Amino acid sequence: MTVSSAYTPDSRYAWFRLSISLLLAVVGGIGLWLAVVVLPTIQAEFGVDRAGASLPYTATFIGFAFGGFVMGRVADRFGIIVPVSIAAVSLCLGFFLAALSQSYWQFVAAQAVFIGFLGSAATFGPLVADASQWFLKRRGIAIAIVASGNYIAGTIWPPFMQASIERYGWRATYMAIGVLCIVIMLPLAQFLRKRPHFHDTASPASRAAGHRGLLPSHPLLFPALVLAGLACCVAMSMPQVHIVAYCSDLGYGPARGAEMLSLMLGFGVVSRLASGLIADKIGGLPTLIAGSFLQMLALLAYIPFDGLASLYIVSAIFGLSQGGIVPSYALIIRDHFPAREAGARISTVLTATVFGMALGGWMSGVIYDWTGSYTAAFINGVGWNVLNLSIALWILYVRRPSMPLTAATA
Repeated sequence: MTVSSAYTPDSRYAWFRLSISLLLAVVGGIGLWLAVVVLPTIQAEFGVDRAGASLPYTATFIGFAFGGFVMGRVADRFGIIVPVSIAAVSLCLGFFLAALSQSYWQFVAAQAVFIGFLGSAATFGPLVADASQWFLKRRGIAIAIVASGNYIAGTIWPPFMQASIERYGWRATYMAIGVLCIVIMLPLAQFLRKRPHFHDTASPASRAAGHRGLLPSHPLLFPALVLAGLACCVAMSMPQVHIVAYCSDLGYGPARGAEMLSLMLGFGVVSRLASGLIADKIGGLPTLIAGSFLQMLALLAYIPFDGLASLYIVSAIFGLSQGGIVPSYALIIRDHFPAREAGARISTVLTATVFGMALGGWMSGVIYDWTGSYTAAFINGVGWNVLNLSIALWILYVRRPSMPLTAATA
């Protein structure tokens, strides 16, 4: 069956392209979660404390954050195929360099530069922005599908990676994953050569309210979205980054923690897809507010419930609560800013979310070292979640219906 490459929003080619983007995101996201799975192993391997063992993950996400901003601009200029091809080669090289590292800092550098900055970064924000250009009626679910890629990666890879580490060692596991990345990603990238046209069109929910063009943009809207992205993911990172170590501390073992991480992210995929469908009906901002509130409640539930069965249940609830938060930012940006700026703006806000994951992962490790438990770290996450929810409610206030509904300048 021949797939037409003519530009038509919501076309068969757009859905084919979306499936390729999802596969790239799933494979490219391996690097984000491997650092979580090997956290206890790295702590023992290099003789560092919990904060030190968290640093490779933090360094990966810092590289991932800044790389998302850079790769988003590269994609705007040259097309998505360029950053994705760079990512395939860099991930392979990064995993091999990490596996061959003889010191802790060599390992951290490989994670930050090759796996984070040059590798996985291209498979999140830039792919989300690219997908948003190919859809109008189904933009919400399209963005959610691509944004689910790194959650699917976190769902399917950790148990396999944990089993491989236990059987073959972490270095052999890293090398095998490096080969896997380049063999799968480089050929898939060739399907993304076609570039879209740019259309400044509001989301389906906004059009249903009678707004054909872009919604009005408050001068502080974009900085507020950047801060909101940072705050929500500082909160989000506490369970995602430390659940394996947390289960080890409680005596349940790292394998149970890896299972909880997969459960959490698996339900996050369900939440992300459901939120995409909901956002196509009610808009990105209401979806953000609902997700932020539910994530805050789920974080609070981790504090009193630390039994094995309880942790499985709370992890599933946490996944269901927070999956739709990050894709909502892309929809809000597409509603308020010109399409030709989508790559840079969406990647910038998603960069802030990734930096929030990096900051939160490290911060939780530091708090643990200070207090000897994760209770204060969960409370810290709730505080950052309150900040995110407050910003979302402020955005709702400043774009209330009494505002003049003039289109933003294209």
